[in-house]
Parts: sequence; structure tokens; C-alpha cells
Amino acid sequence: MKWPLSNSDNGLHLSRVTSRPFLAVVQYDGARFAGWQRQPEARTVQAEFETVLERLVGGGGGQRVVTTGAGRTDAGVHALGQGVSFTPGERWDSQPSDLRRAINALLPDDVWVERMHVMRPGFDARRSATARRYRYVIGTDAAGASPFRRRYEWALGEARPLDLAALRDAAALLPGEHEFRGLAAAGAATTHYRCRVALAEWAPRADVAGGGVTFTVEADRFLHHMVRFLVGAMVDIALGRRPPADFPRLLAATDNLAASPPAPPQGLYLVAVRYPPDLYAEASP
Repeated sequence: MKWPLSNSDNGLHLSRVTSRPFLAVVQYDGARFAGWQRQPEARTVQAEFETVLERLVGGGGGQRVVTTGAGRTDAGVHALGQGVSFTPGERWDSQPSDLRRAINALLPDDVWVERMHVMRPGFDARRSATARRYRYVIGTDAAGASPFRRRYEWALGEARPLDLAALRDAAALLPGEHEFRGLAAAGAATTHYRCRVALAEWAPRADVAGGGVTFTVEADRFLHHMVRFLVGAMVDIALGRRPPADFPRLLAATDNLAASPPAPPQGLYLVAVRYPPDLYAEASP
């Protein structure tokens, strides 16, 4: 909708509002980042992305173009489908494809915009999301220690085999609503710990023959370190380090004092973020 430039009755001049929010679907290798969220003394994905937008959208005048990420991934965590919202300004309002190409030409080689969508007014990448999907990757073969793999998975190695049936039994308890106080970082800045899990499943890896497993989980929201705590507890059960009966007790716990150590960050990927179709200004993806 184009607002009038002026009101002839009272002479009040109004700025024309033409720019709609954009959604960038972003991939990044988290190995050299301190996470998504901007930090004063560390390299972050948000800071790299906003620096590029400042040049393209803000005209390089030092004015920050604020972005919002759907998930605040931690240091070392990767993304295949991070949702990022921002307002591009009038220059790029009808040119999402051109803006995507321009951004990719300036981003460092460990960040890439896969797609760009024009969204309806009021869209916010974090608050508008209805679901997020994460994947955790584990290597159980000796080659997991390769420098080409160890930054991108949890290299458990061959010392003790994982019991896939035990992993699946534990994951079967996750779908539905739970308070995840016992399987999340303490002191998280949240008003509640309840999350609704739609999918939780373990599967043998398709990319490494007999060399590992993946855990895929989808929920309406995730708490800080929640996926890593879940994986850490289930792996301990699958290795025989704790009994299967511990898992339902952890799901019902009011604190994380009995939790297993969280799985390392490099095996975790934000795979996708889901939004209502009617928030897309163009045809739904």
C-alpha cells in the first residue's frame, strides 16, 4: 500500500511508506563464529550480515540496519535455514533477487543467502515463526576425527557402539508438550519453559556408511542449549552410562542438576524455520 506524500487539507507532509520486510534464508558455517547474535568483542553472523546491509541498504553512512534471527545459535553451531528479517528500504523494495545477489557478493565465504522473500507488514523472523527444525550429527567411525568432519559433527569414534534402539525409545517420549527445565541451560531469559515438540527421531546417517546417526527435532520453540542437553542425555543412555528410566525423570525435572553434559555445539544445525503461508507477500514457498 502506498501512503500519500501529503495531506492537502492541513499541509502535513508524510513520508511515503513503501518498504516491506524481507526474509532472508541464510546458511552459515558456525565454526569461526561466536554465534548468531551480535557481541561487542567477537565475530558473529549477525554483525557480518548487518555490515553488508549497511553498505547496500544504509548507503555506507554508518547507520545500522537491524536484523532479527529466528534462532540465536551458539558459537560453533551451523545453519542450513536460518530465518533473518530486516527492512531493505525503498531502493530494494521490489528487488529481492537483486538484493540477494548483492549481499552474497559481499558476505564472507562462510555465510550465504539461499533465498529472499518479500513479507507482509509486521513480519518478524523470530516472533512470527511457528516451528523450528534442528538436526544433530554424530560420527561413530574413526574417520569422524578427520579435519574435514570434526568441525561439523560430534566425533564419538568406535570405542563404544551407540544403541540405536535406546536412542529411538528415548526420542519417542518427546512429541507433545513438556516443561524442559531439566533439559535446558539454567538461568535462561524466558518467561516459561514449555515447548511443543512435533517431531523427534534418530536415524542412521545416509552420508557415512555405518558411521553414525542423526537426530532431527522440530518444535514451536527451543530453550537455550535444549537440543544439546537432549542429545547428551540420550547418548549417555545409548552408551549405557545411565539407565533408560532416567529420561522420563529428566523430562519431568524442575531443574537441570541431574542432566548429562550437553552435546558439543559443532554437531548442531538449524535446518529450517516455518512461517504461516499468509505472511509471504508473494506465492508461498
